[in-house]
Amino acid sequence: KFKVLITRSNKNVNLNHYIIITLLFGNIMKYTRFNKNSKAEYNLIFIYEDKLMSLNKSVLTDAVREDVKLAISNKLVTGKSGSMNTFSSKMYEKNYFLVGLGQKSKLTIQIYEKSVNSAIKKINSYNINSISLDLNNIAISGYDHIKAGIIEIEKTQYNYRQKDLSTLKECLLNVSSRIKNKELTSTINTSVAIANGLNKARMLGDTPPNICNPTFLAKEAKKLEKLNPYLKVEILDEKQMRTLKMGSLLSVSQGSTQPAKLVIIKYMPVKNKQPIVLVGKGITFDTGGISLKPSPNMDEMKYDMSGAGSVIGTMQACAEMNLKNNVIGILACAENMPSGVATRPGDVVTSMSGLTIEILNTDAEGRLVLCDALTFSKKYKPKYILDMATLTGACLVGLGKYPSGLFSNNNVLSKKIKDSADKTGDRVWELPLYSDYFDELKTNFADIQNIGGRYGGAITAAAFLANFTKDEKWAHLDIAGTAWDSGNDKGSTGRPVKLLTDFVMSNK
Repeated sequence: KFKVLITRSNKNVNLNHYIIITLLFGNIMKYTRFNKNSKAEYNLIFIYEDKLMSLNKSVLTDAVREDVKLAISNKLVTGKSGSMNTFSSKMYEKNYFLVGLGQKSKLTIQIYEKSVNSAIKKINSYNINSISLDLNNIAISGYDHIKAGIIEIEKTQYNYRQKDLSTLKECLLNVSSRIKNKELTSTINTSVAIANGLNKARMLGDTPPNICNPTFLAKEAKKLEKLNPYLKVEILDEKQMRTLKMGSLLSVSQGSTQPAKLVIIKYMPVKNKQPIVLVGKGITFDTGGISLKPSPNMDEMKYDMSGAGSVIGTMQACAEMNLKNNVIGILACAENMPSGVATRPGDVVTSMSGLTIEILNTDAEGRLVLCDALTFSKKYKPKYILDMATLTGACLVGLGKYPSGLFSNNNVLSKKIKDSADKTGDRVWELPLYSDYFDELKTNFADIQNIGGRYGGAITAAAFLANFTKDEKWAHLDIAGTAWDSGNDKGSTGRPVKLLTDFVMSNK
């Protein structure tokens, strides 16, 4: 990371070049350990609604403690979830920011992360340079609240437009004395690497689709080679994909002037060890093709490459951490457009696996690019294959915006993924893959059709993919509901980078 000031005062500045530069550079944050001599412009202290008087003596001065207790007795400070109160001490020249977490017994990962994020965003508006964060009063079973706190701080420093950037430069971490300096330093480095990968995924998702096309994604992946000598990137063009007989993937890009790309990111620091393969759907814009989508909110279909973006972010994090595990990321990148040469409903194509596919709906295109990428991934003899895709609106209807849908043909693998989800707060919910759903994909005109019936669309989509992973330990994450937010907070979330990095780290 470097602190760089970029302006666009020159009307001849190339827009593409400007966007790429802003994506690469950001604010520098220094994390150090808090001690009794530490000085910060604001000191963040978390308080509980039912434990209001348990105030940290090492952070608050006696005078301020009395002021806070008076405010509590007058119900000016409540500790309710989402509440924030500021106190200043003129004598000690310190400012205190009290952040409510609600009832201690009901504290969840999501409440904690949201509270940290909201508090830092509020503090960013004060244009200050340093804060301290008191993390002694946080305890959630199986959850690294220090790592999570750092990641949330780094998330608040992300700003796609590079407008009104935070002035925050230093964060002092007040943690238990039982945590040794070496351990804390390792946690900081790991957390920042994960946050960098997560913010990278967010940047790619937020990039306008006239810039973020398959070629752009491939170039962004290629830049990762500079991070680590063990990281190598290979890019296959449409001619090479035709040679590999990827008729399913190529059918999706057929209507676009933007050529499809298959990107392979290899991070292989350990000899003679099976890799974990991560496959990401990279539809850089999805109109639905001939099966055209309705126009409201179609702009959000730039986020249809979020699976690929999360793979790039995860590979970046692994490389920055110098992780000792083999990981391969595969990005299936295409643009789905209607045109005179676009794929029609009723067309039959042949996938790399040899299975023929009747395309009944050209808006069910994600599974068409993924099935060839999944077949291709088998050549690496993977330990596990995980694919990430904004695959179905049906998953959003069924589960809402909170968990990603999880499907797997292997109970051990699904358990490992759920463990990582629980540890990171990047939630998933497993859905079934009964044989009945596979029956819905039968057709008289090919080996398989690309959609099922009206109901259970997320499951029939996963069943389609399962046909191409029968001999592998495979899992599918449908992130259609979790990859981006709408409304005032519209933008990429970077999910499921936290889950994926933990999975790779936990399964060496």
